[in-house]
Amino acid sequence: MKAAVISADAVTVETVPDPTPGRRDVVVAVAACGICGTDLHIAEGEFAPTLPIVPGHEFAGEVVALGSDVDELAVGDKVAVDPSLYCHECHYCRRGHNNLCERWGAIGVTVAGGAAQFAVAPVANCVKLPEHVQLNDAALIEPLSCAVRGFDVLAPQLGDHYLIYGAGTMGLMMMELAKRAGAASVEMVDLNPQRLETAKQLGCTATVTSADELDRPRGWEVVIDCTGVVAAIEDGLGRVAPGGTFQQFGVANEDATATFSPFRVYNKEIRIVGSMAVLHSYERAAELFADGALRPEVMISHRMSLDEFPQALEQFRAGVGRKIQVLPGK
Repeated sequence: MKAAVISADAVTVETVPDPTPGRRDVVVAVAACGICGTDLHIAEGEFAPTLPIVPGHEFAGEVVALGSDVDELAVGDKVAVDPSLYCHECHYCRRGHNNLCERWGAIGVTVAGGAAQFAVAPVANCVKLPEHVQLNDAALIEPLSCAVRGFDVLAPQLGDHYLIYGAGTMGLMMMELAKRAGAASVEMVDLNPQRLETAKQLGCTATVTSADELDRPRGWEVVIDCTGVVAAIEDGLGRVAPGGTFQQFGVANEDATATFSPFRVYNKEIRIVGSMAVLHSYERAAELFADGALRPEVMISHRMSLDEFPQALEQFRAGVGRKIQVLPGK
């Protein structure tokens, strides 16, 4: 089969062996695979313990082969795949924090992923999709499941005012969930005018290039960073209302550091929380997606062939477009 391969010094598309299912696995013919910041981190030598790797942790497709002990799915079923691989044995798994697993792995990060014509996945990681869901759109379920996890951590209240840094795919998803969670307003900061225009199209309360342009002297009850950029993080930390919450949702470089006022955190009872990947949120995201929580025609800006994976990754790096997908069947 054909697959994208990230090695230590290149991103290529190659012919690799077809996957075979284990006893409790299925093989999925990949319809669409999204590109994410994690793929960039892998290409830059972070996250993946060993290279080369077939990337792609956001994917959906059709089941084409079953392991010997799989009876929950059938060949021809449409599925979206949760990439999370947990040991279920370590200290954090036993405490219910599987996304912090000491042996954490993920399809497309530590084992071969969905940027390929076929991918293998545990049957337990596959969510069967209703007929009306388009497979090319369903690759959005994985990033949506990360956003759902983010809201689990936030524990929002009705009538909160939100300030979100970054109007890329994840920022837009957080905005859509904030509206569903009863936000009084959702305002977004980004330097990219095209992304801000998309946020307006989706019903954002206000879009700006600097939070200084907004009038909320008491601050925002919820401030979410979806950029991973230190300057945005530091600015956002100073915008949280007393008693409010700052969430670090964007992925910063591993060696990044940010400066903030610990006195203000203490004195104004500021809550700072992180949110990492997926935890008991994938099936809920699939249900929300099937119910129309997102508008794929807006969220997905580019659909490219698998052969164009290296160019798609560079386009993502350049910040061009919104969600970029490769279609291995194209």
